[in-house]
Amino acid sequence: MLSIPDLIKKKRDGGTLSDEEVKTFIQAITNQTIQDCQTGAMLMAIWQKGMVVKETQTLTREMMSSGEVMSWPEEWAGLVVDKHSTGGVGDKVSLVLAPALAACGCKVPMISGRGLAHTGGTLDKLESIPGFNIHQSAEQIQRILGSVGCCIVGQTETLVPADRVLYALRDATSTVDSLPLITGSIISKKGAESLTALVLDVKFGRAALYKDLESAKELAQSLVSVGNGLGVRTGAVLSCMDGTIGRCVGNSLEVIESLETLKGNGPRDLMELVATLGGLLLKMTGLVSDLSEGRKQISDAVIGGAALSKFQAMMEAQGVAAEAARSLCSTRTDYYRVLRKAEHQTELKTPAEGVVLDVDGLVLAEVLHKLGVGRSKAGEPVNHSVGAELLVSLGQRVGKGASWLRLHYEDPAPSPDQMSKLQKALTLGTDRDAQIQQEHTLVKEVLLPH
Repeated sequence: MLSIPDLIKKKRDGGTLSDEEVKTFIQAITNQTIQDCQTGAMLMAIWQKGMVVKETQTLTREMMSSGEVMSWPEEWAGLVVDKHSTGGVGDKVSLVLAPALAACGCKVPMISGRGLAHTGGTLDKLESIPGFNIHQSAEQIQRILGSVGCCIVGQTETLVPADRVLYALRDATSTVDSLPLITGSIISKKGAESLTALVLDVKFGRAALYKDLESAKELAQSLVSVGNGLGVRTGAVLSCMDGTIGRCVGNSLEVIESLETLKGNGPRDLMELVATLGGLLLKMTGLVSDLSEGRKQISDAVIGGAALSKFQAMMEAQGVAAEAARSLCSTRTDYYRVLRKAEHQTELKTPAEGVVLDVDGLVLAEVLHKLGVGRSKAGEPVNHSVGAELLVSLGQRVGKGASWLRLHYEDPAPSPDQMSKLQKALTLGTDRDAQIQQEHTLVKEVLLPH
């Protein structure tokens, strides 16, 4: 058996690691018999030389097996599903999708993450609801799935411990964007959930990790291939991430928009993603025969209120006081009776008359990140009340001096430079410019498992 330095040298020189060699590397991480500098060297070698599909598959399987693998009651066979997004601005899809899937008869043990760089984290959003506890043991997760059908939790200590080590070192070694390492990290965690079906929302565009459709498609194909190779029916949706999803960005504001969506008042782009991702999962589990029927069932669960009931039950099962959960889910509620409101609000005005052609989601996210929506380093608290609401839609005609963005902030106030950046995120044009732009749809392609 090759030593760790020999394995690093083999990969550095472009060799293909055998199943046994990949296993040796992952076991050394799990058993803490490898130095951080050696792990970092291997990550850089993988980043530079890549991995063939079989290597990536073995890496993922060994990562998945490095800790606890969940097991479910027999009667749930074929019904356990989840989704993963590669990160977006205002991406609140999970908050609507998990309860909608539960309302359609699925079991959804959604293990989510915190905010990364400029993208928001599902767990941070949910923690803006007082009492919401994202820390649940495997036994508690199973109990909540039995009674409610869905839960949204953080990664448990015993689930894929090798990924926790690799994830931290990928950040420190600038190897975050390695295709096999991304694939291994995402699919190992989902594989450890013992899923029937998994759908991936792979983003491309200005505000995404991958800027163009082709590189995002390469990642999607890697994820789908490795997921299916592990025995999880895996499909992917390629969706555009230039602006924002919905109108709100920021933790508690996104919870409010999610609740409004669950009450039947959701923005079109958010509902398009929820219905497509959910419909694909229903098709992959065999609960529906085609994608259009799946979309319809998910939409009906949201618009009809069944998903809202599941969200309320999930909040209570995860620690939210019954009265607070009921208040948030009731019609015509004052959300700020439960959620924290930012001390200050200000509105940005349009500099001229015209048609709204674009709002740059990346610029918006980067400024809000600095104002407290995100964190600069792991473990840092986020400010749940800071955020922004878009007051205009793409294609809308606006007069000069109209309010186009409402900013929610705490002290200190945003700097003149930050306000200037936000103002530049808006692009106005003429009716002719708007006509040249085609009907804007987020979902560009769907990849089904073979």
